[in-house]
Amino acid sequence: MTIRYLSLYVLLLALLSSCSNNKEKAGTNTLDTIPMMVMQIQKCSKLYAAEYHVRKIITHDDQLKLDGTFMQQDFSIDLPLGKRKIAIPLDATIKAYIDFGRFSKENVIRKGDKIELILPDPQVTLTSTRIRHDEVKRYVSLTRRNFSDEELTSYERQGRQVIINNIPRMGVVETARENAARTLIPIITQMGFKEKDITITFRKDFSLENLLKEMTSDK
Repeated sequence: MTIRYLSLYVLLLALLSSCSNNKEKAGTNTLDTIPMMVMQIQKCSKLYAAEYHVRKIITHDDQLKLDGTFMQQDFSIDLPLGKRKIAIPLDATIKAYIDFGRFSKENVIRKGDKIELILPDPQVTLTSTRIRHDEVKRYVSLTRRNFSDEELTSYERQGRQVIINNIPRMGVVETARENAARTLIPIITQMGFKEKDITITFRKDFSLENLLKEMTSDK
């Protein structure tokens, strides 16, 4: 009886030891998964997740006026043949990207089989603008001078600002977030996670002020 119990005890110890070793190996794999995932995501570097092409028609018109005072009354009279106006087609390219340069294990939260990635804030930049000079429409009265290059540059600058102000209503940031998630989910599933257990979030919502700040700092 003593030998039988002793043999059973030894077998039980062996099984417990085996389970313990398996758990340690599993734990090691769990620990190794996150650094590997972070490394794979860092390889994305600057991920361009959205690109928008926008056309804006910039219009400007002005009229020569005669302003003065007569008998203590102010007056303003449009001068004949004193009008000029212009319509300028402006093409712009807007890109949104996510910079993974500082992505680290601090951006990863794991709870059992579930994992959450907190991504860096999307950056939005107006990468280029171009005036379609062959499509510019203008009218200049005989008594007025033509629009100068300096004026065209000024109108282009104003058009750029209008486009920037409209970015929050274009859905650029939302599109960038969705596309970034679609890009990263396959990388995470390759690490053994199920898609239903993956959550991708961002640090904050963007306002126009945030976008303007980011675009200014990007220049």
